[in-house]
Amino acid sequence: MKAGDIKKGNVIEHNATVYQVRDIERSSPQGRGGNVKFRFTLYSVPGGVKFDLSCGADDELREVDMSRRESTYSYKDGEAFVFLDAEDYTPYQLDADVVGDNAGYITEGLEGCYIQLIEDVPVAVQLPPSVALEVIETPPELKGGTATKRPKPAKLNTGLEIMVPEYITNGEKIWVSTVTGEFNGRV
Repeated sequence: MKAGDIKKGNVIEHNATVYQVRDIERSSPQGRGGNVKFRFTLYSVPGGVKFDLSCGADDELREVDMSRRESTYSYKDGEAFVFLDAEDYTPYQLDADVVGDNAGYITEGLEGCYIQLIEDVPVAVQLPPSVALEVIETPPELKGGTATKRPKPAKLNTGLEIMVPEYITNGEKIWVSTVTGEFNGRV
């Protein structure tokens, strides 16, 4: 596939590594005979390591078929996370190093996850935009003091630690953004 035909979200192979295209910048040189250049912001699948690639419009890139299957997190098998396909209950197993920092957002029965498959092999997980987690440890609200609300640290039931507003107490369920890792409101 020519570089000029690549779209955001496509999955390509470059130097024996598979990448998903997150962003494309197109630059047209001034004057005659200038070749259009494309700068791709790529993230490796699995792993999510950022890589920038510049190509001419006619450079050939190999597109890879990647499918996404909606899944529900089921259980942990040793260090591996097992997700079940929402339609046919096929189990997809991802190692802890592939799941990476996303592990702090995964709770039993979490729905709306998408397992990314390349040639039927699970390579990555895409989580819902926010998840409900329980606050298990946070200091009590300071009475008096200033009128401004200060954030305070909170430890969540998955081991994740984030900053929450002062009024949040132990045992509360809160929404946490899986994109920014920030507090997103009470459940």
